[in-house]
Amino acid sequence: MKQFRSPLLDADPLCRIGVAELTALYHSGEVSPVEVARASLARAEAINRPFNAFTYIDHDGAMEQARASEQRWWTGTPLSPIDGIPATIKDIVWVKGWVVRFGSLTTQPQPQREDAPAVERLRCAGAVLLGLTTTPEFGWKAVTDSPSSGITRNPWMPSVTAGGSSGGAAVAAATGAGVLHLATDGGGSARVPASFTATVGFKPTYARVPTFPVSAFGTLSHVGPIARSVADAEAMFRVMAGRDVRDWTQCAHGPTSSDCGQTVLAGTRVGYWSEPATGKVEPEVLQIAERAVHRIERAGARVEPVQLPRNDVLDIFKHHWLCAAAARIDSIPVQDRSRIDPGLLEAARDGGKMTAGLVSAQMRRAEFGSAMDRLLHEHDVLVSPATAVAPFEAGHEVPPGSGMTRWTDWAGFSFPINLSQQPAIVIPCGLTADGRPVGIQLVGARGEDSRLLSVAGAVVQLLDSP
Repeated sequence: MKQFRSPLLDADPLCRIGVAELTALYHSGEVSPVEVARASLARAEAINRPFNAFTYIDHDGAMEQARASEQRWWTGTPLSPIDGIPATIKDIVWVKGWVVRFGSLTTQPQPQREDAPAVERLRCAGAVLLGLTTTPEFGWKAVTDSPSSGITRNPWMPSVTAGGSSGGAAVAAATGAGVLHLATDGGGSARVPASFTATVGFKPTYARVPTFPVSAFGTLSHVGPIARSVADAEAMFRVMAGRDVRDWTQCAHGPTSSDCGQTVLAGTRVGYWSEPATGKVEPEVLQIAERAVHRIERAGARVEPVQLPRNDVLDIFKHHWLCAAAARIDSIPVQDRSRIDPGLLEAARDGGKMTAGLVSAQMRRAEFGSAMDRLLHEHDVLVSPATAVAPFEAGHEVPPGSGMTRWTDWAGFSFPINLSQQPAIVIPCGLTADGRPVGIQLVGARGEDSRLLSVAGAVVQLLDSP
């Protein structure tokens, strides 16, 4: 089999290791957070030129945070298990003192006055914030390009897309420009780019990580991590999760602790979901995913085929997503709309024609969510391909020549789980014959985030991770 070069191989060794190893090195005094921050900032600059992963890199702020962390480790008073760990934030999440543009030329270039809850918790835990990562305009699609920042490219193959909308975060993770990467996910935006870059993308149960300010995409939008390992994603999730009074949509959740990777798969009830909500899966992608499912079955899991409990899920999602896009564009002055991504404008126009059916779509969504809860009562996890396609030509919303018209045509494994709000995680499971990453998705019951992370930690050990 042909061997392909990981985009992490040319990184400084300090940029290749994860949370547990870094904190052990900090504790022993062998390595300092200052050294790691310096290496991570240099890596961010180096990978940004060819791949366009960052909109902003905060050298001075990161080094100041790293020096403070260094002092805490020297005195034996780290703030948390992620103290001194380099992290990035998607350019759609508020960071105090940074200019967050949401990937748009229409937003005001003014520093934010406060941190979003997840950012505040990372900061309070001692994470070293490196900078902002790229997003399509307002996070509206599952590839990452925008009039504001241009095209974000895949470090495994620069001619293809890194996915989106958290494409910059995934590229930063894949190349070693930071360890923990804050992403959002309204239709697959953490999971799609994780699949396309051979990283880990975790969408927690809805509102497990608080959201503020309110997303234009409402209760579809989740906040979660992208990282290079399940353990690192879990470490970030533990810090970010919990109640925040600024998020009105939250309900009470239990503790987030778990022993990631300790699950025994024997006897685990697995539903294999192989048919997306729309379209067909590319044969090579399906073959790679099925190879992973066979390994899960050989590990003792009880695998049986399942299907989505409704056939109108795409229509339900479009009513929510496109109407939200219309509302977002309506908030922008008419004279500024010429600077908006034409694809987003088209989506907003379509959404403007669908508002009459939104209430019906909300009712159907509730019925779908209830049916998914029942499905996850009958199975411990669902397993599916992460996407219906492998990474395709950068700068396009759909694979050229495919006959598809919207990103939802190939993301039929991801957006249904935003509607139903279950936790879902994507882990790498192989490469296509020409070296493009492919991932699989695991879905758990609502509120069972720790259980899902534990299962994912066990499954990833079985797979051919690139």
